[in-house]
Amino acid sequence: NDEKKAREVADARMDRERQKRLERQSAMRLENIMASMGKKDVPIVNVVLKTDVRGTLEALHVALAELATDEVKVRIIGSGVGAITESDVTLAESSEAVLLGFNVRADNTARQKADADGIDIRYYSIIYQLIDDVKAAMSGKLAPEHRETILGVAEVREVFHSSKFGAAAGCMVLEGMLHRNKPIRVLRDDVVVFQGELESLRRYKEVVEEVRAGMECGLAVKGYKDIKVQDKIEVYDVQLIKRSL
Repeated sequence: NDEKKAREVADARMDRERQKRLERQSAMRLENIMASMGKKDVPIVNVVLKTDVRGTLEALHVALAELATDEVKVRIIGSGVGAITESDVTLAESSEAVLLGFNVRADNTARQKADADGIDIRYYSIIYQLIDDVKAAMSGKLAPEHRETILGVAEVREVFHSSKFGAAAGCMVLEGMLHRNKPIRVLRDDVVVFQGELESLRRYKEVVEEVRAGMECGLAVKGYKDIKVQDKIEVYDVQLIKRSL
């Protein structure tokens, strides 16, 4: 009945939800896990783990279990093979777990939910880096992080054969920007199938250094001839980031 009062109540609820979300986001970041461990009777690092193949998943299960000590435990509360899904993000959020992907990516729905809820998804392509990050969180000593930034993603719309490059692909850039001289990955069903670099990047017949989202382009992947329609080409960069608790 009172519009002013209703607006005040709504604003207060929004502020409360925003604060809860910020606290949840902070608690779930790998850097902040150890900061909260001292407040718990049994320090535990909760992990949700997704990998590209079963053998890697089993190897990481063993490796992470071996990190456990009398003082700190690692608990894998969810794991599987294939792309990171919305249910993985929900599980990580509800259990305050870190979400780790090895040679896989979050699908569109999972990525949207993670972005909306501020869930920290960590991607890896080297096993020891994943293990070292979890170990560092357990010890409270985080070394500089090799942080990957995804610069652009293109989808393969057509595959044709070139006498110069072998298999080439006609693509649409879905997001960000493709860069000719940055490292790339080929994703199939959101699983990494190849990692390397571009042989060429063209707009029509012109060689270009970059192509923006919404534009079509032609490209060839150096040393890889098994490109298929609906594969995604992910261009990324790596930065060395100093970390502290």
